[in-house]
Amino acid sequence: MSILGNTVVRKEDPKLLTVGGRYVGDLHLNETYYATFVTSTVAHGSIVALDLEAARSAEGVIGVYSAEDLSLVSPRSVFSEHPTMVQPYLASETVRFVGEPVVMIVATSPACALDAAELVFIDYEARPAVTDLEAAYRNEVLLFPEEGTNVVTSLGQPFDDAFFDDAEIVVSQRMVNQRLAPAPLEGRALAAVPGEDGRLTCYASTQTPHSVKSAVVEALGIAEDMVRVITPDVGGGFGAKASQYREEILVAWAAHSLGSPVTWVETRSQNMVGLGHGRAQVQVGTIGATAEGRITGYRLDVLQDGGAYPMVGCFLPILTMQMAPGIYNIPKLEFRSSSVVTNTTPIVSYRGAGRPEATAAIECLMDLLARKLQMDPAELRRMNMIEEDAFPFTTTGGSTYDVGAYGAALDKALAVGRYGALREEQRERRQQRSVRQLGIGLSCYVEVTNPFPSQEFGGVEVLLDGSVLVRSGTSPHGQGHDTSWSMLVSEVLGVPLEKVVVVTGDTDRVPRGVGTFGSRSLQLGGVAVFGAAQEVLELARQVGSELLEADPEDLVISDDGLGLQVVGSPTSQLSWSTLAQAAMSKGTPLSSEVDFKAENSTFPFGAHLIVVEVDVETGKVEIRSVVAVDDAGKIVAPLLAEGQVHGGLAQGIAQALMEEVVYDGDGNPLTSNLADYAMISAAELPSFQLVHQETPTFLNPLGAKGIGESGTIGSTPAVVNAVLDALSPYGIEYLDMPLTPNRIWKALSSQGETVA
Repeated sequence: MSILGNTVVRKEDPKLLTVGGRYVGDLHLNETYYATFVTSTVAHGSIVALDLEAARSAEGVIGVYSAEDLSLVSPRSVFSEHPTMVQPYLASETVRFVGEPVVMIVATSPACALDAAELVFIDYEARPAVTDLEAAYRNEVLLFPEEGTNVVTSLGQPFDDAFFDDAEIVVSQRMVNQRLAPAPLEGRALAAVPGEDGRLTCYASTQTPHSVKSAVVEALGIAEDMVRVITPDVGGGFGAKASQYREEILVAWAAHSLGSPVTWVETRSQNMVGLGHGRAQVQVGTIGATAEGRITGYRLDVLQDGGAYPMVGCFLPILTMQMAPGIYNIPKLEFRSSSVVTNTTPIVSYRGAGRPEATAAIECLMDLLARKLQMDPAELRRMNMIEEDAFPFTTTGGSTYDVGAYGAALDKALAVGRYGALREEQRERRQQRSVRQLGIGLSCYVEVTNPFPSQEFGGVEVLLDGSVLVRSGTSPHGQGHDTSWSMLVSEVLGVPLEKVVVVTGDTDRVPRGVGTFGSRSLQLGGVAVFGAAQEVLELARQVGSELLEADPEDLVISDDGLGLQVVGSPTSQLSWSTLAQAAMSKGTPLSSEVDFKAENSTFPFGAHLIVVEVDVETGKVEIRSVVAVDDAGKIVAPLLAEGQVHGGLAQGIAQALMEEVVYDGDGNPLTSNLADYAMISAAELPSFQLVHQETPTFLNPLGAKGIGESGTIGSTPAVVNAVLDALSPYGIEYLDMPLTPNRIWKALSSQGETVA
């Protein structure tokens, strides 16, 4: 029986649940120095004076560095048309967001470094700051005057005035996907250790170790073989740790310059303003339809916040455009976007990265259209969705969806959630003018995984003792790659899971790799490991055929999984150890390396049904039930997939109800710690009902798609639609996220509803 698709307990958990993980902050390197950063306290200003003398003479201080003390290769802008829109390693003349590094301090202890930081004197001449997207777009305050604009990049063409002439019903809405802080359990951290030969080993909390290596090599101007990057356990990333940060480069440079280890672990408050933020997109969506509910056209106008320095965030509208039509057969689409800089923390990838924004727009508009038509939102969706026999299907957004069964997913969600009974209960509560109104929210989503098709490395080798070594270019931070890659090897070679050793996150031991983000790992890295294991099996059959004088095709995995045997002849078994030693005696190890690249992205999909109760006297929202039907193709490890969906649902629901990074008018962050930034907990969530559906893709041998972000993408608009469904009898058509009690209470008050 195949191990794939069966529940397997995670190999990673015994260590994490007993001795715990080993993170950068746990390394306790011998004779290490400690770095900290003095960051800007103003959102936009000129540095008119900088006095470091008191800090340099403080106890335990090894070095205090400003921009003029650095010897690094100048960073390049990722936007060649805006060469000056690039973040310096340390700000020297102008600061553009609160939290921007200005001075680095290296000392003998964290306490000494922090004490010295208090002695740094910086005099700023404040400039007007801009945090509002629309104001930034109007160029009222320029972050880079030499560029003459705050607009970094734009997509699309001017809109056609006659675009909706064939529509009988037109619905339009301005929508906000608010700024979010990724807030992983472990913040950013890096420890750099120079060897006697000058070679630098960097221990990094990252999703992309090979990218960190490339960034350090380029910035320091040293040979590629002079840098090694290792990721110990990584306490979460959510996409934000797929970017490379100036602080990481500076710590590596300090260690290289001083010839001594240097460690940097940021605090939570530093993390909230230093680690890149997510979302931050304002949309105006317009949808046209016939009187029967057939969509005639869809327009989406997007304004994307890039933060103070354009990074990955400015590219996110590309993915929003790609996924704008959702699951629907929309005959025509108009899309336009502009990405702008503001005096805020830069925007990077965050769980879903551009795709949640697309789903939120189309799914909220579908509910608005359903209310306008006085039509059941489930029926409106079913009427317009792409039919199952239409795949592969190229949308007006430019995506070619591989496979889909959207109607089946919706039907499962409605059946498991008892949709008909819910609507009846809702009618009764409305008739009774209940204080706790019931809201029923639907979201049918499709997303793209491995969005920019790339390749990934996987290597498999049978060692002389019969164990199996797996090397993968993926870099897990909670996903369970040790377990799933071991399952794939066990499926091919039959070896027990405990005989498989998985190595990731080490640029010396893994020759190349892209990393873990965009829900790409299984469909690329896993497939590479699977393919390498299959090639090893064929090599082993060749070796075994010579030893047993049998046809290679007659050799099969032994019943105990510990070797090969001639089919039907258990006594002919050759152990994996014997086979490996025989292969090595000929100078060829029993190993294979595969770089797998898919022809296209894959497109997971699903349907979420979320039920809420809204207290119309206080505005409080309670999540009553969550039904999530998620289809990510073939599920290799159900327990891991469910864990990903659980985490995604929690993050998506949190965005809908409570999370938001807030700045005041001067660009000061008002949510710079977890006392002010609301995080969801188990107390606010019910048990989730997860429903599996598998529609395998043809784009890889496993038939697998990504599932790391699906829960987040589907749940957020389902919650918003549920709350608005509960509020619709009170004349409330739409509210921006987060749907806090205060926001709901104010909306009810403005409608003249009697509230407490």
